Amino acid sequence: MPGEFDLISKYFARPTPSAVLGPGDDCALVQPTPGKQLAVTTDMLVAGTHFLPDTDPKNLGWKALAVNISDLAAMGAQPRWVTLAGALPAVDEAWIAAFAEGFFACAAEYGVDVIGGDTTKGPLNVCVTAIGEVEPGRALRRDGAQAGDQIWVSGRPGLASLGLAHLQNKVKLPEPWPRLCVGALEKPRPRVALGLALNGIASSAIDVSDGLLADLGHIAERSGCAAAVKLVQLPHLPKGESYDADLRRIALECQLTGGDDYELCFTAPGTQSLAIAKIAAQLELPLWCIGEMVTGPTGDVTVFDPDGKPVDFGRKGYDHFGQAT
Repeated sequence: MPGEFDLISKYFARPTPSAVLGPGDDCALVQPTPGKQLAVTTDMLVAGTHFLPDTDPKNLGWKALAVNISDLAAMGAQPRWVTLAGALPAVDEAWIAAFAEGFFACAAEYGVDVIGGDTTKGPLNVCVTAIGEVEPGRALRRDGAQAGDQIWVSGRPGLASLGLAHLQNKVKLPEPWPRLCVGALEKPRPRVALGLALNGIASSAIDVSDGLLADLGHIAERSGCAAAVKLVQLPHLPKGESYDADLRRIALECQLTGGDDYELCFTAPGTQSLAIAKIAAQLELPLWCIGEMVTGPTGDVTVFDPDGKPVDFGRKGYDHFGQAT
């Protein structure tokens, strides 16, 4: 059976052309682009909490990196380098090979070098640190929204949460939902190009990982204002032949309070709406204006029905140490 360093050498030691020194020493050495600031993020994925134990390891490898790159996208940063640490309950070379294939496929897709990491024996979990670059003063932050700014979201939040509900047999999805939703759950697409395009346009941004309402609430809290979301302006989820009332209700809950989509939610002055429409066309990515930032209790997010009445969903998103947020 191969040892720790044999596994690293066989599956995770790859060329790192953008690094001064890659894996193999006590530290990696990198040279930031002159005049750029570094954006650094870390995310951990734990079996049974962030992914099902029988998840395809190739998809898990992709997702482990994608969720970190999504954080860089939300800051308007260009991804550059990542480190990978993980605990494995046992050496399963077929599993490791598939995981590495998915991980490095994502790295190649987004142009990042894997410059180091660590591995140990223990309950299955994966921890990635991603480093990107951004122009000084140009990072997209959560604290820049102002009352009157429009609220936007990319793609179709809710698909990943519906995919998880489908895999857990909590809901039966008609075609073509299973493929779309499980695909969104297991292989998210970080919106790096969108984050870069929003520099100088968006006033704040966040990626949707814990639920649209919860993550929008973080923007509202950091920005010292409140948010108003209109149901009639939410993205349309795909419809199947059995799109009944129960499925519409579950889909709406997933859209607003489900997580794991890694779409970008951002705010911008209304004067930027044309620029945002051009970005949507250039990227061939739907961008939806779903409401506006308003004066009110700091951090408050209210959803309004077509008649302008508030709708209470009981929860806003996922909280690792609580039942709901």
